[in-house]
Amino acid sequence: MRHRRAALVLAGMVLCGAPLAWATTYAIDPDHTTVSFKVRHLFSYVRGTFNAFAGTFDYVPGSPEQWKTSATIQAASIDTRVEDRDTHLRSKDFFDVEQFPQIIFTSTQVTDVMATNAKLHGLLTLHGVQKPVVLDLVVHGEGKDPWGKLRSGFTATGTINRKEFGIEWNKALETGQLLVGEDVEIILEVEGIAKAL
Repeated sequence: MRHRRAALVLAGMVLCGAPLAWATTYAIDPDHTTVSFKVRHLFSYVRGTFNAFAGTFDYVPGSPEQWKTSATIQAASIDTRVEDRDTHLRSKDFFDVEQFPQIIFTSTQVTDVMATNAKLHGLLTLHGVQKPVVLDLVVHGEGKDPWGKLRSGFTATGTINRKEFGIEWNKALETGQLLVGEDVEIILEVEGIAKAL
């Protein structure tokens, strides 16, 4: 009897319009998303992007326990605007794209949540190695665009050590410094379009 009464109360709350927050699933919009990185080279930094990727994220304002994301990047789509360098980066010295064609990120939890900031924890699979990573997340909110499509977006940044993923190629300079830095800064500018229910 008690269980039946609880069920009736819950049904009444729903019928009376009590707010129940359900996460919206967004498909990452490749036209308004940038997957980029920065790494030291000699005495400056090289920036690059990955131009082929796909993924989704779930978001509901104020309910970070429901936030999650997964994305796949095609390693061969790396682009540093220098073809010879990109060819080298696709080779076995670096990404070895023939053997490891995809880079995969899957979130595991969100912590340290503030008004528009949080920590996004996840598993990154790169060069055949899976490691936990933490990204600094800036949430830009959600709203409809001029054509009535619901959109949401965020910025995620973090740093990984490429040697931890088995990408170890380097050359020493006369000064004793290394040609390529080990730390790689990741910068993700992501916008998604709500998927149809």
